Amino acid sequence: MISNRELFLQNTAQTSSSPRLFEIERAEGVYLYGPNGQQYMDLVSGFNVSNIGHRHPKVIAAIQDQLEKYLHVTVYGEFVQAPQVQFASELLAELPSSFQSVYFTNSGTEAVEGSMKIAKKYTGRRQILAAEKAYHGSTQGALSLIGNPEYRTAYAPLLPEIDFIKLNDESSLNLITEQTAAVILEVIQGEAGVRIPTVEFMRALREKCTATGALLIFDEIQTGFGRTGKMFGFEHFNVVPDILMLAKGIGGGMPLGAFVSRKEIMDVIKDNPMLGHITTFGGHPVSCAAARASLAVIKEQHLLAGVEEKAILFRQLLDTPKIKEIRGLGLMMCLQLETFDQVYQVSSYCASQGLMIDWYLHCETALRVAPPLTISEPEIRKACEIILQGVEKFC
Repeated sequence: MISNRELFLQNTAQTSSSPRLFEIERAEGVYLYGPNGQQYMDLVSGFNVSNIGHRHPKVIAAIQDQLEKYLHVTVYGEFVQAPQVQFASELLAELPSSFQSVYFTNSGTEAVEGSMKIAKKYTGRRQILAAEKAYHGSTQGALSLIGNPEYRTAYAPLLPEIDFIKLNDESSLNLITEQTAAVILEVIQGEAGVRIPTVEFMRALREKCTATGALLIFDEIQTGFGRTGKMFGFEHFNVVPDILMLAKGIGGGMPLGAFVSRKEIMDVIKDNPMLGHITTFGGHPVSCAAARASLAVIKEQHLLAGVEEKAILFRQLLDTPKIKEIRGLGLMMCLQLETFDQVYQVSSYCASQGLMIDWYLHCETALRVAPPLTISEPEIRKACEIILQGVEKFC
């Protein structure tokens, strides 16, 4: 009998020549389980997806309830579907009043694509600026915004009129002019290895966009829904964007994304042409039901209140000269080592000891720490004990 691992390699598209090949049979809370009883504490949260842990009972109950009603019924935006409209209202209640309209997608990269379209249509401009070392997704438009030429070159030509500012370099904001449709920025650069803008830079960026009429678009695909200790990362900077992009942690483990803006901006897709941006499965009713439950869990269990304390404990326990730097905000953290070999060896060791940890797409010399917000103090202590063992052994 052919194993699932063999079938995986034989029949599914591979995204690298060395997939990690852990077979997962089930997941619960902060743990993943293999088919032979292996248990792994998940310190990655499915790459910032499982903010409230895997298979939270309230999310499962919401999914089951929706399954009894209907699944897909028509393309997004035509029928009134309760999970969509109720979640949109609840989401807007968590945001500043300037956000008035939500467009649900299947994923983060689709939220990026939609945001780029409405920015161009609303402003009548074509230039879009992103940041060096940025990551916004892998579709053609989102890929055009990636600030690492190594990942763009093989797929050229991509979108024209894209340029790049430098994070925390206010002089680079001079690239923003009356020809700029939008500036798209991760509130915290994730795949660059958790690079945090300064408050001064973010405020200067907002002022420059306002002065030139360019739209400011924040990518909160990784940072949203409590990851940084606030519901949304932009709250740390007291700077409000014109368009907000969301995904990952929004769906409680189900596929969902969104872009949110003022109604006058979002309304540009209604005509000239009509149906200017459409999706078949975006805002799937089951995903929206799960998202409603996930948001309720974050609020009812006061998960934001414990994030900073847990982050401080991680930093205290991982205080060793062999970890060169710990960068992060809340439970979005980066452990800087010296080489990719060290990262790979430590990561492999952790997995052998029942701890799942990973690295960053554009920063392979650092380990990613982004556990579910529900992780407990004893679990943090156990995780740090294993990480330190690996660091002592291989660094």
